[in-house]
Amino acid sequence: MAEIRDPEIFRTVLDNLATGVYLADCSGTILFWNHGAEQITGHLGHEVLGHSRNESILTQCNEQNCWVCGGDCPFRDARRDGKPRELRLSLHHKAGHSIPVLFRIAPIRDAHGSIRYLAGSFEQQQRIMEDRQNPRTPIPADCLDESGVANHGFIQFHLRESLAEFAEYKIPFSILCLELDRFDHFRTTYGRQAADAIARAVGETLHDSLRPDDFVGRWAEDQFLAILSNCGSPGAAKAAERIQRTVAQASIQWWGDRLNATTHVEHATVQPGDTMQTLVRRAQPLQQPKTGDAAAAAGGSGSPGN
Repeated sequence: MAEIRDPEIFRTVLDNLATGVYLADCSGTILFWNHGAEQITGHLGHEVLGHSRNESILTQCNEQNCWVCGGDCPFRDARRDGKPRELRLSLHHKAGHSIPVLFRIAPIRDAHGSIRYLAGSFEQQQRIMEDRQNPRTPIPADCLDESGVANHGFIQFHLRESLAEFAEYKIPFSILCLELDRFDHFRTTYGRQAADAIARAVGETLHDSLRPDDFVGRWAEDQFLAILSNCGSPGAAKAAERIQRTVAQASIQWWGDRLNATTHVEHATVQPGDTMQTLVRRAQPLQQPKTGDAAAAAGGSGSPGN
């Protein structure tokens, strides 16, 4: 069998895989970033090479107690015991949203047996397989919201359909209502474009976090609504918890600052006799006082000098 002696061939093969591949040293500095990684995350090679992974694609990771890993960090542990790891986590896309991936970590040793590097690979394999088996119905262009998901009218249409199916065939479903905290304050502070950008990051993260047969849309300026098909209350509670954690990673770069979205998620499961209004009302997050209301409550109706 012919032997390949040119090491550049191996680099070329890795660089052209659709799977994301990267190599980092033991401090987490990224040394290699292939084309597949660029395609999946939106981060180009020159934007991540020489930077730590938690400065770009794993912004939530501090190797101590981040919500993805808990107390046991797979990157730190792989570096310590030399054993490979496989886990599901979310990477930070350049556009701001989070991408659920299957991530594999492989320690790389030198000729003396010491661990010198951590190689990583990641792919949206499960999502791609699910999409092939159960593709979502495309959303007509005039039914798309600026955030990249269905607009209010189209998600309302799907909600009416789900209620009709439940009334006639008893097909269960649940809904999630995700509210952007202090959205008016965010828009006033950073401007309309920043508010639109963070809403899009949240919308795309929510879309990518759901199953292919679920449906999500913009319910109000500061709210998204997701319909979870064939999902009872326990499943909806787990989905709400998972999405709350995932959406917490959504952020945008704005004039050199990283702006994070803060959200609140509630859920409700359809019941006999439900209308659209009663179902949505049960899933509405508890109303928080607006910025001005909070200030008035704290300071009273008079001015500070009175």
